[in-house]
Amino acid sequence: MALDIKLAESCELDLLCLGECMVRLSPVGHGRIEFANTMDVWVGGGEYNVAYALARYGMRCGWVGALVDNPVGRIVLNHARGAGLDTTHIVMQPYDGVGRAARIGLNFTEVGVGPRASVTLYDRGHSATSQMKPGDVDWKQIFSERGVRWLHTGGIYTCLSESTRAVAAEALQAAHEAGTVVSYDLNFRSKLWSSREAIQTTRPLVQYIDCLIGNEEDFQKVLGYEVEGADKNLKELPIENYKKMVRQVAGDYPNLKVIGTTLREVVSASVNNWSAILYWAENDTFYQGPQFNGLTLEDRVGGGDGFASGFVYGFLQGKDPQTAVDWGTAHGALLQSTRGDTSQVTLDEFMRVAGGGSARIVR
Repeated sequence: MALDIKLAESCELDLLCLGECMVRLSPVGHGRIEFANTMDVWVGGGEYNVAYALARYGMRCGWVGALVDNPVGRIVLNHARGAGLDTTHIVMQPYDGVGRAARIGLNFTEVGVGPRASVTLYDRGHSATSQMKPGDVDWKQIFSERGVRWLHTGGIYTCLSESTRAVAAEALQAAHEAGTVVSYDLNFRSKLWSSREAIQTTRPLVQYIDCLIGNEEDFQKVLGYEVEGADKNLKELPIENYKKMVRQVAGDYPNLKVIGTTLREVVSASVNNWSAILYWAENDTFYQGPQFNGLTLEDRVGGGDGFASGFVYGFLQGKDPQTAVDWGTAHGALLQSTRGDTSQVTLDEFMRVAGGGSARIVR
């Protein structure tokens, strides 16, 4: 049941991520969208963020999504290329001058503070990525000819449209058949689809997945599992009952080798208690990452992607489950120390914090 990761020398890419990347517009500081005169421009997307982070650490990473060939699309393209991401398989769509056929998805995000929560307002309908369809990408050429050690995607991509659901299934099956390790972040988004749609779509995909990522709400809304004793607002998580649920998922899907989740207690929009756990099916054991109590947040968006990229990096580096969850937890904490969705963390910072280092000034 251990992860069987291909040797680096046998593949062109260490990691490939499939998902939508959007342009994010945020009021300066902790301002409100309604009153903004100026907005910061960021780039990000759940799956894209994972590839971007590991590319910064020297891994050979690629991203697959769709872009419109206009200046807004090139914001994303330039951002990806700036980190060294392989953009070979991006689906480029022509710009019709208006955006009726395809456009770049936008999100407007307020960064909360104190009792005022962060808020994201989507403007992503009819986006280029949502219109991807089976056959747009030659998955056999990617996985069987180029070679990829790890594929990461998730529920944010799958929920965009009927056609992206078909593309996700096509990619997952091709990766699985080629012996590529597959991770999938359940990432439920109630604004984009219903729990019923999520369950009907996702359950048939799990057979191709090795590593499953999700919090208690994700498992409830996307796979239909309940955590005994969890309150309806999911403010508190009974850990032992959550572990019981994870074991039930692993029993129902014996192909799953790793199940990971972040543990977030919201003290305020500015301060969270943060940790994570990882279930390793081979020995039926849970591993817990370090506890970051009173973690001061600059921007919580992307914290879960920071966890995913940290633990994927650990496994790709040949580390054990405890190290992987330690690295994922530390990386998620660090990612929330900067603005924007994508990582601005250096490898030296990552390794120092993952190794238990303090925040003393570095001179």
